[in-house]
Amino acid sequence: MGIYQQLRKNWQDGSTPESIHAQLVQWRKQPSTLRLERPTRLDRARALGYRAIPGVFIVRERILRGGHQRTRPMGRRSKTKTSRMNLVKNYQLLCEERVARTYHNCEIVNSYYVAQDGQHYWYEVIVADRSHPQIASDPRYAMTTRQGRVFRGLTSAGLKIRGLMHKGTGAEKARGMDNVKNRSRGAKYAKRRI
Repeated sequence: MGIYQQLRKNWQDGSTPESIHAQLVQWRKQPSTLRLERPTRLDRARALGYRAIPGVFIVRERILRGGHQRTRPMGRRSKTKTSRMNLVKNYQLLCEERVARTYHNCEIVNSYYVAQDGQHYWYEVIVADRSHPQIASDPRYAMTTRQGRVFRGLTSAGLKIRGLMHKGTGAEKARGMDNVKNRSRGAKYAKRRI
């Protein structure tokens, strides 16, 4: 068994030397966006594109859990002004966008789940400095040359909410705009048959 397989097995079994629940006490006192020296889950970070080279670093982001509700306006309740706001974005994409706004001269490579408690989720985001000469010359980070990768839905969290993680047979209804096009195309063909 390789070293990364052993790290993954230890993480899944919960048999890490320092339990993550003991570290949550310190993590709650830290700021919500924190740059780290090394990743907490090395096996997951390496699988998602992290390399220990200059220009690549890890940021841990904390986000509140909850139902994404906005405060109701004062006064009479209008029929359209309800307190519920359903967001299509998941927590992981929201964390990536916050890190991208904080480090606006860098690009988001990917992110992964770290921990959660009753109030918060923690995700670690892999960030690459696109102006660094070693990143600009590395073909593995060629996707960071264009700006705003996370806002265009090109990370794994963005592809997931866009319905692009599964393709082929069985994934016809997963994508929103494709489904609308297929319905209109089917109606057009149905008119021809009549």
